Amino acid sequence: MAENEKLTMPDQIMTTRLLIQRLDLQDAEAMYYVYASKPEATKYVSFPTHNSITDARKYLAYARAAWNMGRDYSYAIRLQSDNRLIGSIGVINDAGKCNFGYILGPAYWGKGFATEAASAILNVLKNQPGVFRIWSVCDVENEASKRVLEKAGLKLEASLEKWMRFPNQNNEPKDCLMYRYEL
Repeated sequence: MAENEKLTMPDQIMTTRLLIQRLDLQDAEAMYYVYASKPEATKYVSFPTHNSITDARKYLAYARAAWNMGRDYSYAIRLQSDNRLIGSIGVINDAGKCNFGYILGPAYWGKGFATEAASAILNVLKNQPGVFRIWSVCDVENEASKRVLEKAGLKLEASLEKWMRFPNQNNEPKDCLMYRYEL
């Protein structure tokens, strides 16, 4: 896969309980109130906790542009039953090395939604021409994400000392675990 080659990611993915669809500018309010403004939800993510709906709108403008450039594919995670936004999941494409991450609102934790969404994204990615590596990384203290990644079929590949700065944890370098999906 050439460095600037785009993935052919669908706008929408259906699972048993979820509708995973491309984030839209109209998702700003729900995104803000469900997870982006919640410190307990944003503790382990790479973006700062949002202080306003304007922060969510700025992110969504970025997400739209990044999708069009083929660099970052960001999806809303919605319940099929009522179309309620409960989180998001995204894929960053680096010339066939694909890193993915997710976040759910705290009200939706512990119900298997993150595993279901991650499994759906993995099923799409593993069939993309040119994708040769699928991986994710999490803070060593993030027990819930470790379980989600393992349930979705990823294997622990490495422990990385001072690998990533988390803006909502004083921006200090933290140890992380790297998980890999076997293609």
